[in-house]
Amino acid sequence: MPLTRREFLRLSGAASAGLLLPVTQAKAANRIKAVAFDGFTTFDPRPIAALAETLFPGQGQTLAQSWRTRQFEYAWLRTLMGNYADFWQVTEEALIFAAQQHSLELTGEKRERLMQAFISLDAWPDAKAALLRLKASGLRLAFLSNFTATMLDACVKQAGLEGIFEEHLSTDRVKAYKPDPRAYRMGTEAFGLPREQIVFAAFGGWDAAGAKAFGYPTFWVNRVQAPREHLGVAADASGKTLTDLADFIQTLG
Repeated sequence: MPLTRREFLRLSGAASAGLLLPVTQAKAANRIKAVAFDGFTTFDPRPIAALAETLFPGQGQTLAQSWRTRQFEYAWLRTLMGNYADFWQVTEEALIFAAQQHSLELTGEKRERLMQAFISLDAWPDAKAALLRLKASGLRLAFLSNFTATMLDACVKQAGLEGIFEEHLSTDRVKAYKPDPRAYRMGTEAFGLPREQIVFAAFGGWDAAGAKAFGYPTFWVNRVQAPREHLGVAADASGKTLTDLADFIQTLG
């Protein structure tokens, strides 16, 4: 069946913006009603690594990388083991392990400062304007995150984003971390919408793959320009900012 003029213009605009937009998604034009966000699409984690380098000169970047890797490994392992602990506990346990792994003396004061950094995150520079644009368009917005609700509340307040998001969808609700389907299902249940009407905005490539496998139209906010994960499924489109996300959603309707 030939494309209508409107469909052709929509697809042409998406292509010129560098977005990979399937025809099936373009035909969903007036169906997107909500956006679910991973926390790091909005909150900038770079100050955590900078603080680690200040506390452990010459070794902070290595510590931060090992900490982040173990943080998510612990989350996934606890989900597989059926031994859930909230993300604040997982984050602290991963920090202790990473410090021991690199033979670093993690004093109580240093541990407290690094942990507090996780609830003192500011927004990425582009985030607030893009979020307000999405909200003004009538979309419902919520975080769907491994972070606890308390962690998200603290970061929302720090970043000055109050009043933009609906109730947080923390994995604490289902006791299973992303990419477990139980975590992604929180979006359909909370919004009361089918998955096809909810765009998921991922920060990590693994999260983008998980959300797409669940069935969400998915946009990868690839701020660090990471390579695509080879998991047999990929996001519908990607970009570096939430502005790119807003542009992508505009092409859908």
